[in-house]
Amino acid sequence: MNTAPFSVTDTKPFVDLRKYDQSWFDRGRPGWFVLLWWFVQAITFPLTPHPMNGLRCAILRLFGARIGKGVLIRPTARFTYPWKVTIGDYSWVGDDVVLYSFEAINIGNHSVVSQKSYLCTGSHDIHDPAFGLKTAGITIGDGAWIATDCFIAPGVEIGANAVIGARSSVFTKIPAGQVCWGSPCRPQYLRKSIS
Repeated sequence: MNTAPFSVTDTKPFVDLRKYDQSWFDRGRPGWFVLLWWFVQAITFPLTPHPMNGLRCAILRLFGARIGKGVLIRPTARFTYPWKVTIGDYSWVGDDVVLYSFEAINIGNHSVVSQKSYLCTGSHDIHDPAFGLKTAGITIGDGAWIATDCFIAPGVEIGANAVIGARSSVFTKIPAGQVCWGSPCRPQYLRKSIS
């Protein structure tokens, strides 16, 4: 058993962040457009009155998001690149939700992403000395519910009518119709329709 003390400050790092390069990454719009969106999101979006979902949806559509009818989006929700986001009809996005949309985020119809949840399509390669960027889209099926304060990792697909319990961390595909929770999130039992 190795009993050598672990040094916090003078151990050689496994990465050299000076080598980091994401010049290959396509944000999908020119830099000036990205900056304009970030300005609008920081100033205008959160100042829209709480019940004015239509105005927030119109702003997102203006910046390229594909938003269905009857969608409810709270003023504190954050969208990195809205032109990479699709939200189906009658879906809800709660307060302080972050859609970190380096890649496509597709949310189905009648789906709920509850407050403080984080949908993350970007990460880094921990085995790459340059800490290279890795991206993958996220898909949330129709009728799914992501409960409060959940983390959804890059590349995750959540099946239709699945439920992700509060404060879960989802790193793998979730099958349709399952009630799931945990960190890592796992299916627990079948969700039954009462209609």
